[in-house]
Amino acid sequence: MARRPRVEKEGFHHIVNRGVARGDIFIEDEDYEKFLELIAISKERYDFTLHAVCLMNNHYHLLIETKHRNLSLLVRQINAPYAQYFNKKYNRVGPLWQGRFKNWFVYDDKYLSVLFRYIEQNPIKAKINKVIGEYGWASSSLILEDRYIELFKASLLLKEEVWAMLNKSVSESEYRLIDAFQKIVYQQQEQDIVRLKQKSLDEHFGNYQTLQERNSKILEAVTDGYKQSEIARYLGLSSAGVSYIVRHQVKEGVESQI
Repeated sequence: MARRPRVEKEGFHHIVNRGVARGDIFIEDEDYEKFLELIAISKERYDFTLHAVCLMNNHYHLLIETKHRNLSLLVRQINAPYAQYFNKKYNRVGPLWQGRFKNWFVYDDKYLSVLFRYIEQNPIKAKINKVIGEYGWASSSLILEDRYIELFKASLLLKEEVWAMLNKSVSESEYRLIDAFQKIVYQQQEQDIVRLKQKSLDEHFGNYQTLQERNSKILEAVTDGYKQSEIARYLGLSSAGVSYIVRHQVKEGVESQI
């Protein structure tokens, strides 16, 4: 299967990588500290803003904002030296990472808002702690204790309104939102990011039997990248009517928040 194209466009990126076979990549405090040190080195060299980080025992999350098209370079500056450090320290051989890192270009404000909570609440979901700020290797704790505070210079987490919403639990519909956004296919074409639609409108609406099915498919089409006005024209509905259906579907948590 062909690799998904890497989007290098400057902007917000959610980055994830795991240990090979889901094995541990952090064992002692020194390992977490080394990884943060490498983030700082990469940040200085490649000029990006770190908005959020969460280092779990077998994977990590970063939310960064790049100013240049250098995403692969800056992540390599972190991953490669860390793998060398880890293998030498623990006398192991072979790859440390499960594969190439995953990244999702964040082009939607709703997605960005949910991501802050999703990343910070990883330890809570894993039942490691119950409150934001308790887990020592997530942004909230690092900022509260002024550890590595320079890493978060210009981070949106330093804004009161962003910080205030961190303790709001990520709902099931918001988890579906993240899943929906991560399945979206997009590609870089010259200076633009183009979102590729997976289905035609005929494929979306060709076989529904009830209004409930149609309404669910309307939300699916919106998730697939179609504008509500396009869907309204295709179905012979008003734009206001389609907008109402989408809001109702989101409220009911039928599919995902768009």
